Amino acid sequence: MSDTYDVIVIGAGPVGENVADRTRAAGLSTAVVESELVGGECSYWACIPSKALLRPPAALAAARAVAGAREAAGGRLDAAAVLARRDSFVSNWEDDGQVSWVESTGADLFRGHGRLDGPRTVTVEAPDGGVRRLTARHAVAVCTGSAAVVPDLPGVADARPWTSREATSAKEVPGRLAVVGGGVVGVEMAAAWAALGSRVTLLMRGDRALPRMEPFAGELVAEGLAAAGVDIRAGVSVTRVDRAGSSGPVTVSLDNGERLDADEILFATGRAPRTTDLGLETVGLEPGSWLETDDALRVQGVEGDWLYAVGDANHRSLLTHQGKYQARVVGSVIAARAAGAPVDGTPWGPHAATADNMAVPQVVFTEPEAASVGLTAREAERAGRRTRVVDYELGDVSGAALYADDYKGRARMIVDLDRNTVVGATFVGPHAGELLHAATVAVTGEVPIDRLWHAVPSFPTMSEIWLRLLETYRG
Repeated sequence: MSDTYDVIVIGAGPVGENVADRTRAAGLSTAVVESELVGGECSYWACIPSKALLRPPAALAAARAVAGAREAAGGRLDAAAVLARRDSFVSNWEDDGQVSWVESTGADLFRGHGRLDGPRTVTVEAPDGGVRRLTARHAVAVCTGSAAVVPDLPGVADARPWTSREATSAKEVPGRLAVVGGGVVGVEMAAAWAALGSRVTLLMRGDRALPRMEPFAGELVAEGLAAAGVDIRAGVSVTRVDRAGSSGPVTVSLDNGERLDADEILFATGRAPRTTDLGLETVGLEPGSWLETDDALRVQGVEGDWLYAVGDANHRSLLTHQGKYQARVVGSVIAARAAGAPVDGTPWGPHAATADNMAVPQVVFTEPEAASVGLTAREAERAGRRTRVVDYELGDVSGAALYADDYKGRARMIVDLDRNTVVGATFVGPHAGELLHAATVAVTGEVPIDRLWHAVPSFPTMSEIWLRLLETYRG
């Protein structure tokens, strides 16, 4: 292997893999550095295993929601089978397949911890202690992702709490699970483990779940989780955690004076960039910081425009699909610049991560599903937009009524009255995530409302919600 490459990618998760794939497709020699499993957080401890845990209970709930199927779906989930299926989706935490894929692109893979060591230079400390010094002709892309944050509370270190990694990779169902945090990870893992038989208590500092989505989303999700047996306690904070012995139960102390006993406690309380031991100080940046970028994903404050940050590390959007989108953008940017495109004064057009600013889609696979894209009503108001909010009950749409008896859900569309376009949408209900991409296209494409009337939804599908929203908007 050479020590000089056109491009060096630090981090071989989905984001790093996509950067390497794009730069190799452009004919640029590429080195990929990874300290853990090739495939990254999403493949082994986040998106894939969490959805593998959530899909069986969702399938069972869908069957039980329809008369005729309900009578045949009276059994309980087989927890061992669910966990085994999850293990198969993460390849039993072995990355041979992902390694083969990276190698098939023609990129060189370096196992070890990568650190910046001045401009265009990366040192790789291998597991055996050996050090390799790599140099990039054109670009270094930081794709190191983020890690779960555990608050510094009395007793936490000795209590050995779960983070998202333990929550998605646990080998047994805890009898009692305390989940701290009402965000995406908190509500998804509360739903998953409650369905597998754990007695789950969800502790939220705020007054509702999913605080970054429309208020009704959090309300409907809280109702769904409560109906699934989750004990939800809002407006409380954990002040101390104590574990009895090395593997005994956990006692959780709350700021209202209550104490809660559990077998495991999961902290789903935020994430931090994995940039602490990255050598940022050697290029004038703050170790442990999020890396600010422009829309071409170039890190700001670094001379020469050779350093890029892609995915969670730039804090633009902590979502795998957005990180992969950014990777496609940055691969094109690096290739264009390597071919001689000017650094400044060029309208990058498709080589710019504009979706991070206007149309970020997200699906929360909880009970029920919650999906959103673009602005919430409050965000639009804060941005000074003149808007109209249109709500419609999903259960009143024929396709939803056919999907499940007594279907309960809601849809919201935010219309910019000056631009006559949809700038945000939220859907909550069983299977609602499948409605989201149409909204994403409408928001991203800035499709005028008058044109959306001619996008005819098929009958009888849940997509008919678009017709109902437009009818309601027209009045």
